[in-house]
Amino acid sequence: MVTLTVNGQVIQAAEGQSVLHAALAAGVYIPHLCDHPDLEAKGGCRLCSVTVDGGDVPVPACTTTVAEGMVVDSRTEAAELTRRTSMELMLATHPADCTGCPKYGKCELQSLYQYMGVNGQDWRMKSRPVPNNDSNPLISHLFTRCIRCGRCIRACQDLRGVKVLDYIRDGVGVHAGVPGGKSLVEAGCRFCGACIEVCPTGSIVDAVGVMEKHPAYADNVVPCRAECPAHTNIPEYIRAVREGRPGDAVAIMREKLTFPLTLGYICNHLCETGCKRTDVNDPLSIRNLKRFAVENDKEQTWKGKGFMKPRTGKRVAVVGSGPCGLTAAYYLNKLGHDVTVLEKRPQLGGPMTSGIPAYRLPIEGVNAEIDYIIQSGVKYEVNHEVSDVAALKKDYDAVLVAVGVSKGKKLGFLPGANFDQVYTAIDVLADLRANKDISYLGKTVCVIGGGSVGFDAARSLVRKGLTVNLACIEPADKILADKEDQVEGAEEGVNILPGRSFEEIEGTQEKVTGLRVHTVKSSTYDRATGKVTEVAVEGSQTVIPCDSVIFATGQYTGLQDFENFGIELNRMGYPIDPETGKSGFKTSVEGIFAAGDAITGISFVIKAIASGREVTSVIDKYLGGDGDIEETLVERTADPHIGEFPGFGTLPRVEMDVIDPETRVKNGDENVYRTYTCEQAHCEAQRCLQCDLRLQLETVKLWNEYGGGE
Repeated sequence: MVTLTVNGQVIQAAEGQSVLHAALAAGVYIPHLCDHPDLEAKGGCRLCSVTVDGGDVPVPACTTTVAEGMVVDSRTEAAELTRRTSMELMLATHPADCTGCPKYGKCELQSLYQYMGVNGQDWRMKSRPVPNNDSNPLISHLFTRCIRCGRCIRACQDLRGVKVLDYIRDGVGVHAGVPGGKSLVEAGCRFCGACIEVCPTGSIVDAVGVMEKHPAYADNVVPCRAECPAHTNIPEYIRAVREGRPGDAVAIMREKLTFPLTLGYICNHLCETGCKRTDVNDPLSIRNLKRFAVENDKEQTWKGKGFMKPRTGKRVAVVGSGPCGLTAAYYLNKLGHDVTVLEKRPQLGGPMTSGIPAYRLPIEGVNAEIDYIIQSGVKYEVNHEVSDVAALKKDYDAVLVAVGVSKGKKLGFLPGANFDQVYTAIDVLADLRANKDISYLGKTVCVIGGGSVGFDAARSLVRKGLTVNLACIEPADKILADKEDQVEGAEEGVNILPGRSFEEIEGTQEKVTGLRVHTVKSSTYDRATGKVTEVAVEGSQTVIPCDSVIFATGQYTGLQDFENFGIELNRMGYPIDPETGKSGFKTSVEGIFAAGDAITGISFVIKAIASGREVTSVIDKYLGGDGDIEETLVERTADPHIGEFPGFGTLPRVEMDVIDPETRVKNGDENVYRTYTCEQAHCEAQRCLQCDLRLQLETVKLWNEYGGGE
């Protein structure tokens, strides 16, 4: 350590440290602009000018190294003159109107001229009509605001190693830009956003709309993580995949996810809707990269890591063993509570093992993930249906209702809906998962409903050799199921009939003969009344012959079917919190909680997992804990130097290989898609923009954040 004096204050600094950084670290403010904590100092702006040991010639504090006994002063007349002259040169070509700038209120230049007492009305303005460039994805260049500090260039060339930005000299002067008039995509930009982050003015900014989706700044910078309901650190595990570390990738996933393999197959990948790469060409195939990592994690080094708190002696019952219930059980056990899961079906897993078809989700993988939860210390009972949760509470300190929406709805108003050969998709899918005989369906089936569950049932039955018609009221372009479900279902032989309204199930109580429908031009659904208003196509009535009808028209909890479940329910059967009048984690009985689809209605596995994590914290706090379930299962570092990559912006999305329809129908339970090869996974992972690296850059403090030290 060396001792020196800055502006009359004695401070200590590390050997080799610059005067500027030593002063700022000690809380002594020296004006500066071109310097940035993450970039090599150049001393170009001259705003950090100081005099040393009584000298007459000012020197840049950012490039001057500390020395023992050094006396530094940034307030001398010579230093102030150099600083003011430099500021006037910057402001001479800078727009005078700050209020229209994207960085208004957080601009370092604005802060500095306020600190120096410069009056904007006294600026000697020079016109520099450089047109803005809003043609690039994600990044806008407002060249008139460029002050030539070089931060963006150093970030691009030295810190990131991408080497796209440089000084451009044209007819209106010098500014930062892309040589040769190329677009960012043509020049090989990696769109990491470092240039935006280090720019002290509003010259390089996020394109309009990029930063307006989330209230938190970090969530806008890394929207894939924000869009994931469990907030999985997606850029970090994609980086691990790219670097050939699938085990580390899985460890990162497991810090938030209890069922990463399951999600690798069937997640609705909300993260991909937030991926910034979408604005460049196509989003990353995040779900497929997750599946690759889990299936290639041979060492499973994450096992046995993370917290396991001492036993508390508190007992918790979890009613329902779907992804929400098992997630909560897993973390509650890790928090030290004794947990018992009560499941009405013969097997744990909820829809993962009794609903989602094998061709979409391999049962062996799901069972392995469930087994890990059980082996961690969670107890369970199957074939145990809870009909009175209030009575159950007498034996436990807390109870969680996580039953999901495990019962299917029929359109009760439809004549024939009560016939013997009319079923719900939920029950049929459960029988299929349990390998039960489904000959009761006959040879030809009509599925009513165009959502994911309807297509699950239809595609599963085609694999069993049945003739399947799927009819729904939505027109072809409004069918609720994913497009890939529709395309693949049609390829496999499902006869999809969109825009159909249902009049009657024909036949007798003992024998269904057909489904009478007509075509509709349009239809509207009134959420308040639950009624559908339609405009029918005249003369379009027809009967679809079938041996059975399957309803895929919604699901419900089934709790209202019990005489008295023990907590207050709304008319739809969802637990409610009397304090709010809405469904939430708390219920009408103290110590009884609810979560997952039991309070939201039918949703997706990832949302159920997130809900299970959230309610765990609520229950733990109720039991006297701190509710903290965050853990780190692998240490990781990210290299800020990402390097040059010609053609990066045009890299195509790598899709998984699809098995041909004839083979996949014949093979039945075999998944439709083949997992990425190592080469495919690497190619797809390297398309990531690595948005999270932007958050690693240090935020520059403004002068008024230094507590008055000068």
